[in-house]
Amino acid sequence: MKNFAPQIERISTMTKVWIGLLVLVIIIGCVALYQQIVYGHVVTGMRDHVIWGLFIANFIFFIGISYAGAILSGTLYVFNVPWRRPIVRIAGLLTIAAAFIGPIFILLCVGRFDRLHYLFIYARLQSPIIWDVMAITTYLVGAILYLYLTLIRDFSIYGDADFLKIPEWKRKLYKKLSLGYNGKPEQRSQLKNATRTLALVMIPLVIIISSVLSWIFGMTLRPGWHSSIFGPYFVIASILTGVGVIIILMWTFRQRYKLDNYLTDKHFKYMGYIMLVLSGIYGYFSFSEYLTGWYVSEKWDAEVLEKLFSFHEYGWWFLFSNIFAVVLPIIVAVIPKLRKPGPITFAAAFMVLAMWVKRYLIVIPTLETPLVPMQDTREAWIHYTATWQEWALTATGLATLILIYIVFSKFVTIVPVSDYIDDEAEKVEAPATDSKTAVPEANVS
Repeated sequence: MKNFAPQIERISTMTKVWIGLLVLVIIIGCVALYQQIVYGHVVTGMRDHVIWGLFIANFIFFIGISYAGAILSGTLYVFNVPWRRPIVRIAGLLTIAAAFIGPIFILLCVGRFDRLHYLFIYARLQSPIIWDVMAITTYLVGAILYLYLTLIRDFSIYGDADFLKIPEWKRKLYKKLSLGYNGKPEQRSQLKNATRTLALVMIPLVIIISSVLSWIFGMTLRPGWHSSIFGPYFVIASILTGVGVIIILMWTFRQRYKLDNYLTDKHFKYMGYIMLVLSGIYGYFSFSEYLTGWYVSEKWDAEVLEKLFSFHEYGWWFLFSNIFAVVLPIIVAVIPKLRKPGPITFAAAFMVLAMWVKRYLIVIPTLETPLVPMQDTREAWIHYTATWQEWALTATGLATLILIYIVFSKFVTIVPVSDYIDDEAEKVEAPATDSKTAVPEANVS
């Protein structure tokens, strides 16, 4: 526990600088939001045909990595994977932070915030968007409960650790959040059973909710969207992106807090293997999606594919998204010399960026391809270009995610200390247990 004490005892100067920069980005985003509320969507690049832009791409991205955090932490916990410990908490926090940020981008697509409550008052169950609202709400409640259950034991340790140099209000807060947990066998059993049950529930729930998100597109008669493959495609893409984000966070905390003994090379290697498998599956789905659309050559679908394959429009974006989301992770994981924290994190960073570009390509080219021909019209009516307000709000979403992690790490150690304390206790008790069992055996003989 003493190894982690500096993390929650004080805030370094560098951390304060980072917090200041992130807050500045958020303030700029608030200015952009104010302009959008006052002047409307005219300050964005969204128009009559391209009714969605960066905001919906960000929504898919953030809510996707949230789902990935939930399914990864839940799966590792249920199957009791030995190397899961320092990863489960990073993934669990990612689940909640991204789940709060993602839906905000949907709200930014709403032109009249004063009518937002109509979404609940006059909800239509025939709309997949309403399904998504109900699914995300249920999922968020479950994710918060799951993370809290995994924190209770640590809260109890923080509150009772006399050597921790923390304010008294913080110590009292820890004791209240621990809900009176003191490590009794029945408490341990109840907490373990509750956590495992919730983890089991979260795994299928994430798959169902991610599929509901894909149905918003798949049930719309648009080229590139109206496809039955979108369900599993979105699930795999979400998990792959989330794994990449978790790897980046692992490397960041390992470097920042010197956690080489806890976030070891083995953890990065195993996460690299997971990224390898998911990239291969994602590549297969991508190939199937575009192969079937290209082979059928339906006129409307062919127009979208032409934009994606043409280097005069989105060809370079399309090439970037496939090379860095599929090819690069596979190469890094396959070559033994590259299975190290640095190269794996490098591949993960570019993969995450490529997956965001893929979200953009899912939305924009389709909306720029109207069914009714648009001759002699203004370029801005059909083609989309994001404005600085949209980019500022996008940066605000990312800054908020980073800020949540920084603040969280000052209240809770990013590595679960309770698990490692249990390991040390077992090592101490093991010799005593062996000596006790050895005596009866000698007497019997």
